[in-house]
Amino acid sequence: MYYIYLLKSKKDGSIYLGYTSDLQKRLADHNGEKNISTRFKIPWKLIYYEAYKSKQDATLREKRLKYHARGMIELKKRLQKSLDGNGEG
Repeated sequence: MYYIYLLKSKKDGSIYLGYTSDLQKRLADHNGEKNISTRFKIPWKLIYYEAYKSKQDATLREKRLKYHARGMIELKKRLQKSLDGNGEG
């Protein structure tokens, strides 16, 4: 499986969108300071992910979310409670 995922920094609330074929390892890498672009905002919490059988489908979805603002705006609307912290039970 291939995944696109959304992380939220517990430090400052910023979000990060990424792609991986091993979601658990990738989250551990982010929190283990192995990713240069996210190491200064650890710890990270997984907020959302989508799973795909096709690598091409997953990478296309990631690119659409990263480079086309409308897709990310819609995703943030769907995840509003999770992103603002009120969705935690």
